[in-house]
Amino acid sequence: MAVIDATNTVFGRLASIVAERALKGEKIDIVNAEKAVIIGHKKAITSKYRTRLSMKGKGNPEKGPKFSKTPEKIMKRAIRGMLPFDKERGRTALKRVRAYVGVPRELEGKETEKIKIALYNGKEDAVRLGEVSKSLGWKW
Repeated sequence: MAVIDATNTVFGRLASIVAERALKGEKIDIVNAEKAVIIGHKKAITSKYRTRLSMKGKGNPEKGPKFSKTPEKIMKRAIRGMLPFDKERGRTALKRVRAYVGVPRELEGKETEKIKIALYNGKEDAVRLGEVSKSLGWKW
């Protein structure tokens, strides 16, 4: 089991690496999901996620698609998009991945791993996943 710290890592790169490792059969816990970085202008990113929240089905607006506001669920949804979720191996790979806001008690003493390929260099415009969630209405 690997514990990955998402602090100051690029959101999409981290999600693709975690999805690849989960397909290989590794159990992965992601801590500090709210500190992951999405590269782009803040207004463009928040408007993208805001339009996702306002989407409704044409036949029955009460049914899907439903997107979450919390950072750990946004992270897990991005990982799900990079897996073959319509097949059994993709669904079982997603069950191996867990994301947390902060560090939970059961993972406090364990050694965390940083993915060097996914680290944010600070040259582009970026916004943290926690800030995007707060602008969507996440209360934490």
